[in-house]
Amino acid sequence: MACLLETPIRMSVLSEVTASSRHYVDRLFDPDPQKVLQGVIDMKNAVIGNNKQKANLIVLGAVPRLLYLLQQETSSTELKTECAVVLGSLAMGTENNVKSLLDCHIIPALLQGLLSPDLKFIEACLRCLRTIFTSPVTPEELLYTGPDHQTILFNHGAVQNIAHLLTSVSYKVRMQALKCFSVLAFENPQVSMTLVNVLVDGELLPQIFVKMLQRDKPIEMQLTSAKCLTYMCRAGAIRTDDNCIVLKTLPCLVRMCSKERLLEERVEGAETLAYLIEPDVELQRIASITDHLIAMLADYFKYPSSVSAITDIKRLDHDLKHAHELRQAAFKLYASLGANDEDIRKKIIDTENMMDRIVTGLSESSVKVRLAAVRCLHSLSRSVQQLRTSFQDHAVWKPLMKVLQNAPDEILVVASSMLCNLLLEFSPSKEPILESGAVELLCGLTQSENPALRVNGIWALMMRKLSTEWLNSLPKNMAFQAEQKIKADILRSLSTEQLFRLLSDSDLNVLMKTLGLLRNLLSTRPHIDKIMSTHGKQIMQAVTLILEGEHNIEVKEQTLCILANIADGTTAKELIMTNDDILQKIKYYMGHSHVKLQLAAMFCISNLVWNEEEGSQERQDKLRDMGIVDILHKLSQSPDSNLCDKAKTALQQYLA
Repeated sequence: MACLLETPIRMSVLSEVTASSRHYVDRLFDPDPQKVLQGVIDMKNAVIGNNKQKANLIVLGAVPRLLYLLQQETSSTELKTECAVVLGSLAMGTENNVKSLLDCHIIPALLQGLLSPDLKFIEACLRCLRTIFTSPVTPEELLYTGPDHQTILFNHGAVQNIAHLLTSVSYKVRMQALKCFSVLAFENPQVSMTLVNVLVDGELLPQIFVKMLQRDKPIEMQLTSAKCLTYMCRAGAIRTDDNCIVLKTLPCLVRMCSKERLLEERVEGAETLAYLIEPDVELQRIASITDHLIAMLADYFKYPSSVSAITDIKRLDHDLKHAHELRQAAFKLYASLGANDEDIRKKIIDTENMMDRIVTGLSESSVKVRLAAVRCLHSLSRSVQQLRTSFQDHAVWKPLMKVLQNAPDEILVVASSMLCNLLLEFSPSKEPILESGAVELLCGLTQSENPALRVNGIWALMMRKLSTEWLNSLPKNMAFQAEQKIKADILRSLSTEQLFRLLSDSDLNVLMKTLGLLRNLLSTRPHIDKIMSTHGKQIMQAVTLILEGEHNIEVKEQTLCILANIADGTTAKELIMTNDDILQKIKYYMGHSHVKLQLAAMFCISNLVWNEEEGSQERQDKLRDMGIVDILHKLSQSPDSNLCDKAKTALQQYLA
């Protein structure tokens, strides 16, 4: 019986609640404009701070009517303004409220309102738009985003119209102008190059930004000014060694990382600093020795501490929920700091419990923290010394392999790049990684729709092939068998079908890496002969297609080098000699205008005519009949010394 009564009780409660709100909606339809206006004003007062009332009014259909009144030409400006205010208040409720507003196509109506001559109405529309667009449920594409939209704003005079607002007596106006410039300049060289030459009351814009990041200015202003200068620097409009960057912007951002600053300020300061120094070694070195930054960042992982000075309970609760943002920011900045300098990397790793913190970060629930931790680890993995010590001591490869099992593409791209470093010969992690099923995982990456993942998968497989120095410690026959097994494992795990799919990949990096892998597989004569005996037909077809296709010089050079390796085989070279189409292509590239291609073709010919090998006379005769000797005589007079020497060496094989 209880189950039967449950629904009527709920419906009864809902009816009572909505009935108490219905009169607000009914008044919106009154024929008297003054009563409608008063009804909207009363509705505004009723919804302030009352999410239940907001939800009720949305359910009862208040939004379509408010939008109708807002867009009617017969509505007074006061009524339109009050409607915009109520809609803005409804948007401040739950995310479901915002979704309901979006479903009613509120954005076009508000944007149309911006064309009004009445400033109060425009302000009300703007406030409502700002509330809607700060909600995570609002699609960004509904308003200007990205470089194209920056350019549209720039072309419509945004810079000139906003610049004078930086001298406004109103702090709020100055801040909004500053924020506009930071958004316009971000990753936009065109805008940034213009900003450096803009004059405001006889002063250049960068000089105004520098004044705004002085210590006596509000923190918000310091941070935003530093962001403007950072973005202009990264866009190439300001040199990295300019005093406004080295002596002003960088120190300001380091100050923002201090534990005296609020959580949001520390996050924004660290992330902006990471972006500023990311490509520049000298800025990384300066930052690393400024105000003990490396040690200062360690506090980001201890926040809030048991002795936190925060007494505001609401603030403490907020910071606890957002503490992961500090860890994310710290990882980002450590990644930038350690991108190039070995000494800085050592300082970072020597910071208390740093490797443990990074390893813990790899398994955090937040995708952003995991991504930042992987990037930090990738940056540090560029150190040969650390790969041999700290990375091995903490068995970093284990959590990394877990990350690679199930993660978004953005994490997989960085994690697989790092795996390439761990598979280098001098890395002690190489063998355990391979034993844990890395080859199958890497082969799986080569089938990804993401080109970057395909590249990393192939590159790591190539690392496995190249990492064979340990074979030198084995007896010769065992070393030969071990290397052949490595090659066979790669071909088996990758599958020849997938290998040839990659050889026709539309992405240039994927194609180049695949050619490199194939070239490495086709090395050492017995291995060449073995692989070509089983896969020769497909390989020759792939080579033919690439040489006939519209590819750049580097791709064709790499392909000709593969042919040169095949020509070095004992039996494999016959696959070239019996293929007149391939021979004609080699002849064509001997006479090509680009020296790189001529040299690569010459390697093929040299290997085919070498007179110490069985069948050399027949091969030489066939190539002479094709006119190859005439081309060799011509190339022996080449102004390029390498090409000249190769041609003379090949001709000597005919004379011997």
